Amino acid sequence: MLDGNQAVFNTNNTVKTDTVSIPLVGSVACGLPIFAEEHIEAKIEVSTKLVKKPSDYFLLRATGDSMNKKGINSGDLLLIKRQHTAETGDLVLALLDDEATVKEFINNGSNLVLKPHSTNPKHQPIILTTDFKVQGIVADVIKM
Repeated sequence: MLDGNQAVFNTNNTVKTDTVSIPLVGSVACGLPIFAEEHIEAKIEVSTKLVKKPSDYFLLRATGDSMNKKGINSGDLLLIKRQHTAETGDLVLALLDDEATVKEFINNGSNLVLKPHSTNPKHQPIILTTDFKVQGIVADVIKM
C-alpha cells in the first residue's frame, strides 16, 4: 500500500505517477474564471487521489488574506470542484456582482452568509439573500 509520499516505478525504472492535468484559470480576486482554452494560464499535474473526475475541477490562485485562518494564503492554489450548491460549512467560490470570492458558506435559515476567516479585522461577513451564485467548492489547498 502506498502513502502520499511514495512513488511507483514502472518496468523502465522511471517514476510512474498517477496524475491528471488540471487547468489553472487565474486568480480568485480577478472575477469569474473563464474556462475557454485561451484563458488557461497553465495545466498543473494533480494526483488522482485528489481528483476523481478531472473535468469537474479547476485551479485558482488565492489572493488576499480574508481566509488566512483557514490556511489559505496569497499565492496558494485552490483546487475547486465545480458545483452550484453548497452546505453550511463548505468553503465556496461564490460570484457576487461579477466578482469572485472564497468564503465559508453558512445558511442560518433566514439568511445566507459568506464568512471570512481572517486575522485582518477589515474582512467582515457578507449577508446575502439569493443574489449570488456558487461556482464551486474548495476541494483542497495546495501550498505554494
